[in-house]
Amino acid sequence: MDSSEFDRAAFTDTDRATTVLSRPAATLLMCEPAHFGVTYSINPWMDPASWARDDRTFAAAARREWTSYRRVLTRLGAAIELIPAEPGLPDLVFTANAALVLDRTALLARFRHPERQAEEPHVAAAFRDLRARGVVDEIVALPDGVVLEGAGDCVWDATRQLFWMGHGPRSSLGARDTVAEIFGVDVVALELADARFYHMDTALAALPGGELMYVPCAFTAAGRAAIHARVPPAQRIELGPDDASRLAANTVCIGDTLVMSAASRRLRAELRERGYRVAATSLASFQRSGGSAFCLTLRLDRSSARMRGIEAA
Repeated sequence: MDSSEFDRAAFTDTDRATTVLSRPAATLLMCEPAHFGVTYSINPWMDPASWARDDRTFAAAARREWTSYRRVLTRLGAAIELIPAEPGLPDLVFTANAALVLDRTALLARFRHPERQAEEPHVAAAFRDLRARGVVDEIVALPDGVVLEGAGDCVWDATRQLFWMGHGPRSSLGARDTVAEIFGVDVVALELADARFYHMDTALAALPGGELMYVPCAFTAAGRAAIHARVPPAQRIELGPDDASRLAANTVCIGDTLVMSAASRRLRAELRERGYRVAATSLASFQRSGGSAFCLTLRLDRSSARMRGIEAA
């Protein structure tokens, strides 16, 4: 099923449903790719020389892809908040790295590489604005010396009420205790062992039905054992080299729809059998920087079971 087939098959009912929703299906933070480009290299996907050979064409393609992607998300019922794009910050578009948000508390990111550290004050200003408008309640900074690149390295698993946290390439293991203390949930820290999968969100996705879609080679043997200990075989979806190279794990879940850049026929079929719909929307320009669907959004409205219980009481 390509994206045009998905539009015809699925969006009619979705559009009808979203007109009666009392609140959005998801609230996402995004950043227009006005200044996006591959101008430096901090992961194996990035090739500045290749981008520079035809930067105008690539930049125009990125804008078209981002606009199409945003359209898919809004037609699925998502509300989009925008952080202003800034010259000289090409990776600001990857808002998943900006912060970690749960229960209306935002833990601001701290970046490992100097190339991205300049994003931090712009992210902080954007969250102050979100707080002023009531989108989040609290903004928290990481302790000195702790590095955590937002939701890119902390994937929320609503079924198990825990974060799967990646460490090694970008985030420090010490962030685990900070995240657990601030949000009051379990945090399972897994070392990322393959440079291509430098953030947890490139290697693992927790699906709404409890399945865990992941790239086995991205983790150490101990990491795979930790996944197997918490996720029964029937709920594991292992991605092979073809889907891993497409960054299929870097998916956004809205209801029973999984929005991703691309997926193999085998993966699409398995996901359909499990009750999911796949919305494929090309994000090839962003993959040149090592990012895809999940990287381009930050979920702002996730809540834990504990918080839902408090609100219900």
